[in-house]
Amino acid sequence: MAQKPTFDYDIIIIGSGAGGSPAASIAARAGKKVAIIEQDEFGGESPNWGEVPLGALLNVANIYDTAKRAAPFGLRTATVGYNYPSILLWRDTVVKRTGAAGNRRYYEKQGISAFTGTAHFLSPNEISVNRRHLSARKFLIATGTTWEIPDIPGIAETPYHTPKTILSLTRPPKSLFVIGSGQAAIEIASLMSVFGTKVYVADSATRIMPDHDSDVSDMVSEQFTKQRGMTILPNTKVVAVQKEGLQQRITYVRAGVERTVKVDALLLADTRLPATDIGLENAGVSYNHRGIEVNASLQTSARHIYAAGSCVHPGSATHDILMHSRVAAHNLLHTKQTIVETHLPFHIIRALPEVARVGLSEDDCTRRDLKINRATAPITLVPRSNITDERLGMVKLISDKKGVLLGATVIAPHASEMIHELALAIRHGMTAEDVFSTPHEFTSWSETIRIAASKLL
Repeated sequence: MAQKPTFDYDIIIIGSGAGGSPAASIAARAGKKVAIIEQDEFGGESPNWGEVPLGALLNVANIYDTAKRAAPFGLRTATVGYNYPSILLWRDTVVKRTGAAGNRRYYEKQGISAFTGTAHFLSPNEISVNRRHLSARKFLIATGTTWEIPDIPGIAETPYHTPKTILSLTRPPKSLFVIGSGQAAIEIASLMSVFGTKVYVADSATRIMPDHDSDVSDMVSEQFTKQRGMTILPNTKVVAVQKEGLQQRITYVRAGVERTVKVDALLLADTRLPATDIGLENAGVSYNHRGIEVNASLQTSARHIYAAGSCVHPGSATHDILMHSRVAAHNLLHTKQTIVETHLPFHIIRALPEVARVGLSEDDCTRRDLKINRATAPITLVPRSNITDERLGMVKLISDKKGVLLGATVIAPHASEMIHELALAIRHGMTAEDVFSTPHEFTSWSETIRIAASKLL
């Protein structure tokens, strides 16, 4: 009888972010011998350079912006200012409170072996980490994404930032050119503009925030240009960058006209690429430019290897990645497989103002040739707008011809919180009548949802 092969570990997890961390803990609690490998900071993107530190800074920016605009309320605002080093200290306090950043000891306390370095498959069951060879019966790949460095002449000789590095600045730059207008790009652009940075936002698409409908993009663009002093550059191609003293010269083409601008900092935040350069070919794992290929159980083409998170779907939100990690852990431990539930897609931009979308957009419905009704309600229709003097925002609802809700977008303070009511309604097939007939507090922002629903009746 052939002897079963022996391995160093039952399960090796590559990546300690949202895709790897829950799975590692679940497997360890199940009594498995587990190792986790992290190339960068333990905890991954979200607590180290993503939502947590950026969210802390955006919260400060919101308070500061509100204070600057508080004169109509009878408050003395002439001396309102900020101390950026102190703001960074607050950011660090927030990160520390989460306990997830740089948390190598978290795994070691659970009996999980933690390694720092780049993992590379040598064979289906063996990897190398810093010249050390490790083997396992099963693997979970949760390597996340990297930011694409575009092929722009001069980029190799010109200093630049990505969303991963820009938060390390000790002060906001006087001017910033942003390539890209997705979530990270818009959030960082909004943050810096509040602290006085002159911001340019360029995107090759016909509008910024191309994942949202044109009316949403138009409203945000208006806010950014009129209240933030940003320069919005859709349908724009950057053709060259050049270091010029302490600044960068950006050359771009828009509407067939070539222009240049000198800025103090350049941010590359256009495209996320799945982190797949780990020798997947040696393990028999199929992948392409969109990510690692998996089935509904997150199993790769190699039956003993699973993959979760943004290395599978680069646009995945953290709450979805956490769910993926738990599903992968179950399937690594049990013969009976669990599949990934299909969730309504969330698109959240925690800028000033916040933008939140769930379900189908109007553009999605057009592409699918769906017969729909749409309604919008500006936030100025509710007393909360008058109470706070917030005037720019809306709720947009989309339903089928029977009134069943298909999608929703909210632009408003606390939009990321308001959207959950609409997510629940869409998930359970509720109608505009159901939402309208539900009482909404008279002076709340969510009353705008009720008004938008009434327009679909």
